[in-house]
Amino acid sequence: MEFHAVSIIARQELIINIRNKWVLFFAFIFGILVLTISYFGLVTAGTIGFQGFARTTASLLNFVLYVIPLISLIMGTQSFTSEKSTNELLFSQPITRTEILLGKLAGLFASMFVATLIGFGLAGFIIAIKAGAAGSLRYPAFVGLSLVLALIFLGLSASVSVFCQRRPVAYGACLFLWFFFVLFYDLIVIGGTFLLPERAANRFLFLSLLGNPVDMVRVATLIILDGKEIFGVAGAALLRFLGGEVASVAFLLAGLLVWLCVPVLLAQSVLKRQDI
Repeated sequence: MEFHAVSIIARQELIINIRNKWVLFFAFIFGILVLTISYFGLVTAGTIGFQGFARTTASLLNFVLYVIPLISLIMGTQSFTSEKSTNELLFSQPITRTEILLGKLAGLFASMFVATLIGFGLAGFIIAIKAGAAGSLRYPAFVGLSLVLALIFLGLSASVSVFCQRRPVAYGACLFLWFFFVLFYDLIVIGGTFLLPERAANRFLFLSLLGNPVDMVRVATLIILDGKEIFGVAGAALLRFLGGEVASVAFLLAGLLVWLCVPVLLAQSVLKRQDI
């Protein structure tokens, strides 16, 4: 595999997203989101003003878990279901399909990285000035986990788009994936626990974390934030089975690594067999 070819495709993908204003748009959305949550996060308690990094990150978590997967699925589907003439030109070049796949994924991730760096970085700088730097080490960890989640859903969008080929079908499938992982999965898991005896239900909750990267990022972030009292029964089962925070975070990171690799390998396998 030629990494030079991968880098050329990635750079082109990044340039396209910058020219289409995707990067600037998402950077603006991320920055406004962080600043708004930091400033108005305690309005229900009668307090308005910038919160520190720990409170901001905890308040921001659920919004990011909704927004990052959706944006990643949209961007990935948009890229991998390009116009037929564009795809024919790209695939007619003397490069392998694996290089094209990895190049597109790298360019899309670079776009998300730049948008996140600008939006979260500038907002974090303002929060540090207004509320101090206490808890600032946890904020980059949260941003890093958000980027891992973005890369996972970019991989999912690639596998779905390559399999579906047609853009409307791919968008529909990716929208279903978003609803499933972000909204429906936890309801299905909770419903399943009522059908099992207590010991089996605890094991089921523990293993259910591996089936949803959104839940893994949520629990890992809350462990980093020392928010054990609010990360739910699945997170409590994880700590109980593994016996500590370090082992739990390592387990979750290993699970996220699997989620990073499997969709890309699946997309690669399907793409190699397609007649484009």
